[in-house]
Amino acid sequence: MAGDSESQRTAVDSDSFVESLMETSLYSMGAYFSDQHPDLVEEVIAQSEEIERAGLRAYADGHSLTVEQCFETLLTGLAVRYYNAVAA
Repeated sequence: MAGDSESQRTAVDSDSFVESLMETSLYSMGAYFSDQHPDLVEEVIAQSEEIERAGLRAYADGHSLTVEQCFETLLTGLAVRYYNAVAA
């Protein structure tokens, strides 16, 4: 029976850890964006992945955007992906 107690404790520890992930600003930002703009979720994720591959300055220069705009999109995409990963 000791194994049952240990697996229950592990499950509780795991649940506590996941709950702590939901208390971050990144999670909140991803949740807010996903709730307010569900039609843009896939687009912002795809664009943030492109920015990751190209780099902030290169993507900004190639798309006539400021580095700040690219950073905001990158951060939003990361937040949405984080939210999706934790909430799943």
